Amino acid sequence: MDEKIKLIIEKKISETVENLDEISKLSNSVENLSQSKRDFCYGIIIGRLYNSFYYQTRRVLERSPTDIEFLEFIKIIQTHKNDFERLNF
Repeated sequence: MDEKIKLIIEKKISETVENLDEISKLSNSVENLSQSKRDFCYGIIIGRLYNSFYYQTRRVLERSPTDIEFLEFIKIIQTHKNDFERLNF
């Protein structure tokens, strides 16, 4: 994966972990999430990161990500698993 994209993804992960206010507000706005609120929040986080990965690859490299780059993106997400598990929603 291109180093520029890696840096963008790492920055987006840090921003997401440090600022959960928007995600909490969004999850609180949806009723009946008492049991699945955590899963909903994780879905928002992963969706936000994937969106950043995909569109930044398109913007910076002027092409869609390759399958190999997508697998590298997954590995980056996996390296931050502990960070995500520590989040309080």
